[in-house]
Amino acid sequence: MSTPATPPRSLAEALRTRDDASLAALLRGRPDLITPVPTDLTQLATRAGTRASVVRALERLDRFTLQTAEALAVAADPAPYDELLGLMAGDARDPAVVNALPRAVAALREQALVWGADDRLRLVRTARELLAPSPQHPSPTGLGPTVAEATAGMSPGRIQEIVTTAGLPSTHDPVSAVASLTKLFTARRRMKALLAGAPAESLEVLTRLVWGPPYGQVTADPAAHLRWLIDRGLLLPTAPGTVVLPREVALHLRAGRAHRATEPVAPPVEARATHRPQVVDEAAAGQAYTALATVEELLKDWDEGGPAVLRAGGLSVRDLKRTAVALDVAEPVAAFWVELAYAAGLLASDGEADERYAATPAYDEWLEQPPAQRWARLAETWLTATRTSGLVGGRDAKERTLSALGPGLDRSAAPEVRHRVLGLLAALPEGTSPSAESVLARLRWERPLRGPGGAQRGAQEGTQGDDDLRSRLARWTLNEAEMLGVTGRGALSGQGRALLGTRGAAIAPAADPATPSSGPGDKLPVHHHRPPAAPEPLSPAEQAVASAAAARLLTPLLPEPLDHVLLQADLTAVAPGPLNRPLADMLDVLADVESKGGATVYRFTPGSVRRALDAGRSASDLHDFLTAHSRTPVPQPLAYLIDDVARRHGHLRIGAASAYVRCDDDAVLSEILADKRSAGLRLRRLAPTVLAAQADPAALLDGLRAMGFAPAAESADGDVVITRAHSHRTPPRTAPDPVPDGPPTPDTTLLSAAIRAIRAGDRASTTPLKPSSAPPGELPRTTPAETLATMQAAVLTGGTLWIGYVNAEGSASQRVIAPIRVEGGFVTAYDHTADEVRTYPLHRVTGVAELAEDGEG
Repeated sequence: MSTPATPPRSLAEALRTRDDASLAALLRGRPDLITPVPTDLTQLATRAGTRASVVRALERLDRFTLQTAEALAVAADPAPYDELLGLMAGDARDPAVVNALPRAVAALREQALVWGADDRLRLVRTARELLAPSPQHPSPTGLGPTVAEATAGMSPGRIQEIVTTAGLPSTHDPVSAVASLTKLFTARRRMKALLAGAPAESLEVLTRLVWGPPYGQVTADPAAHLRWLIDRGLLLPTAPGTVVLPREVALHLRAGRAHRATEPVAPPVEARATHRPQVVDEAAAGQAYTALATVEELLKDWDEGGPAVLRAGGLSVRDLKRTAVALDVAEPVAAFWVELAYAAGLLASDGEADERYAATPAYDEWLEQPPAQRWARLAETWLTATRTSGLVGGRDAKERTLSALGPGLDRSAAPEVRHRVLGLLAALPEGTSPSAESVLARLRWERPLRGPGGAQRGAQEGTQGDDDLRSRLARWTLNEAEMLGVTGRGALSGQGRALLGTRGAAIAPAADPATPSSGPGDKLPVHHHRPPAAPEPLSPAEQAVASAAAARLLTPLLPEPLDHVLLQADLTAVAPGPLNRPLADMLDVLADVESKGGATVYRFTPGSVRRALDAGRSASDLHDFLTAHSRTPVPQPLAYLIDDVARRHGHLRIGAASAYVRCDDDAVLSEILADKRSAGLRLRRLAPTVLAAQADPAALLDGLRAMGFAPAAESADGDVVITRAHSHRTPPRTAPDPVPDGPPTPDTTLLSAAIRAIRAGDRASTTPLKPSSAPPGELPRTTPAETLATMQAAVLTGGTLWIGYVNAEGSASQRVIAPIRVEGGFVTAYDHTADEVRTYPLHRVTGVAELAEDGEG
């Protein structure tokens, strides 16, 4: 789009000069601007200048672009490009800054934070208010007020005294005196001569104030070296006992620079180690297998009902410790696996009166999927989840402890940080693991810690010191990606790259200071100057494709499940690798896991064998099972154990009266009655083969088993009750939705429609009307007869009209239409506002106005 003949006078006029690609870049970078879609460009500009939107936009700038905005906030308004360049590059004109500055200015223009030509750069008013220095909110540059601002409340006589003492001729009014003093402070040679006569102690005071804060305290009778500075205006009073270093003086002492150190180039991500890609993929695959096994073990442990839900929601500290012990991991790691399973929809609360956590029906569906697909679901969930397990054990704003599965763990920035960290890893050569500190340094450059609103947001997030939330999220991301198998040995794996999709690897390199960049006079579209930025997250459909690709890459790397174990004479079985599901499920019932690792060791005990018998297996079933799945003969001790437990299993029967015990062998019942350990069960003989107890059946079962017997539960019909594991499930539950970090990024279709609507609305609001039309800003008002006649005339002439329209909900709007047909109380027209043909009832049209021809109005 060609440059207009006259410079824009407002942000709205500047937006009107943009092409559709530039507007799309603005709306994509600031999606809050189209929620809802503005009616025209004036409303878009107004919304872009609101405080909430500007703060959000500033927080998403990289360090150098933010430094550029901070420099503009202390420059003249408007500021020529050369003044901004001087503030950023200093008198020495740092070449790296010179080359990077056009890109930063273009980025600020694209985000509608800066508008105007290069000779009249304007920072939007709200951004200037946020970034400009004031006594209450010091500028990030460390600069103070200008001479004019600092002397605003000073008496004219005092100003004249300062001018005279500084060696300047007196003037007739304070305005010219301030201008003369400002001119002195901005003249490098004259300032150098003035400071050459300053006492050494005075120069030391200036050195302490030059980089900020610029305010200092003085007594009612300042020392001579301070009086020397105050008399010449090098320090100006702002309040009783307080002086400030004027901005012009500070810039002279800084050699023109607004910042002590500018950072035009993003810090590189440094390599910590390099491995063969195959080694990385295999290590990551091993971690992926461990992740699947851990989640399965967690949910298997909770299959029959897990820990109780706290009244405030979440797991208790004691239950988290128990879970960590069961998984043989640290408590923070246990919290991660619990939260991941919850986010994936594999566990939830059952909603009962005695509410407990348990596996969901989705867990059973997940178990039926191939291992690689199960891993892809976990990895995809982790990548997009906003629940942050690293916060567990910390405290919220009200000093309440944050618990696993409890409220307050959502952090909307988490998905973006995870994508960005993995994107940085994807930009490295394959097999390269980065230095964690260099990753954090890069993220701090991309989102500066001291951005506007950063302190407030940090307080809300519970951050402390310099270790802000984004840095902690990045550290957690590196650790969690390794546990999950997205990375291996610190480097991004092949399946991890696939999980990110093609956008994840398309990371723009940082600007090279040695490469010449477009100068301020270049007329390239502003969206060509975009600085390096994080890739946009994939859409759900794209993420599904990426997850499927990651699963395909992982499949050949996972170990094949085995169908056998090695039985040993010490009543143990060794699984030399992962077992197929039927074998693993049966072993979990028949034996107890003794140790894990490369090989899992199971131990057979009387209790574990009884558990299998309680589940409905017979002794012959167990013998056949072990014979079929052992590569070694069944050891005699194990066979004896099974037969011995089976012989006694069910010999005693327990049912509900209150509870009773029956046995065909009355000698066994006599033995129980004689045993002192049975006293707590309060047994008494009802018949030679029946004992009654004043305890419930479950307590009676546990008590007799503790005494060494193997009783079986009995139903009301006298049948043995078969207890089966994995029986408790919650009702169908949906996985928790991530908490969005503001409005989602609009897709191409939405952007195109929004831009068409904004353009059409702007045309309706800015197109000149004939003199007889409605007053500016109001809907046209005409009688029904006039409306009908004007519509019919426009159909014949092919003219375009401006109408006011009230819909069925009573909302009024203005539209630009080209009528095609008028009949039956309706007008069919091409609606320029909606960019489509529509039909409107004539009784809802408030009035019609003709648009002025070129040169009219």
